[in-house]
Amino acid sequence: MKTVLITGGTGMVGSYLTKKLLKNNYNVIVLSRNPPKQASTNNLQYAAWDINKGEIDTTALAKADVIIHLAGAGVADKRWSNKRKKIIQQSRVDSSKLLVTALQKLPNHKVQTCISASAIGWYGPDTPESKLNGFVETDLPYNDFLGETCQLWEESISPLIDLNIRLVKFRIGIVLSNTGGALAAFKQPLNMGIAAILGNGSQKVSWIHIEDLCRMFLFAIENNHLNGVYNAVANVPVTNKELTLTLAKVQRGKWYIPVYVPSILLKVAMGEMSIEVLKSTTINNQKVREAGFTFLYPTIEHALSHLKNSE
Repeated sequence: MKTVLITGGTGMVGSYLTKKLLKNNYNVIVLSRNPPKQASTNNLQYAAWDINKGEIDTTALAKADVIIHLAGAGVADKRWSNKRKKIIQQSRVDSSKLLVTALQKLPNHKVQTCISASAIGWYGPDTPESKLNGFVETDLPYNDFLGETCQLWEESISPLIDLNIRLVKFRIGIVLSNTGGALAAFKQPLNMGIAAILGNGSQKVSWIHIEDLCRMFLFAIENNHLNGVYNAVANVPVTNKELTLTLAKVQRGKWYIPVYVPSILLKVAMGEMSIEVLKSTTINNQKVREAGFTFLYPTIEHALSHLKNSE
């Protein structure tokens, strides 16, 4: 029975993934700054780390066969001040460096695989080529805040390769889940019967159902031929308008009114972050499919209907 150590294990994806790993008979250790005292069971343990102090429970690290690295401050949690952007970057880079340094100092570790989160923020706005075929893993990072953040994020975990650890990086799209994230934000106006289409609604959204994302993590653990970077998005990107109206139909049937939210209002409300919700990014997932992964929820209709029925 393998032991999987998860950073960021108390977040939306980490919590879902922890439950899935336990159901699949893995031992799980969740690294947390404030580990709960009474939460550990035979298969689930909590261990302490403090990124700011550069501290990590090396006893827990020594038990791990696999590391899943999800830690990082929420990109959409707060307005992007210069201070917030620094926190977003440093939380990812410093946590990666802490893992690398700890493993370098732990010669008898048994970690064979590390699966690290990254994001489709690596890519910029759509180009004529990407509109046709989608961005692929070999495309260069875009020269903006998220592009730079993703590049630093991926580079900071890459020294694990020198320790003969198989490293897989998933560039994750917009994760659809009932427990938070983007879908919760999309649902809010629908509580008042308003389907809020952002800007002109034509921007492409590359998304993934949380179940498929967590299945992808398990797939990477169990298939040693996976190596390097993979785009973690569903088969069919959709426009913001398509996503919003499909969600409205699933949630409210015919009882909703489509309303376009002007770009200028989004810019006033969200500041620099509005660039991301108005940006069109079409991502190609052919590489992970060719590696043998199959999606349970490849289309937005299937994904949103399942999430509605799972509420």
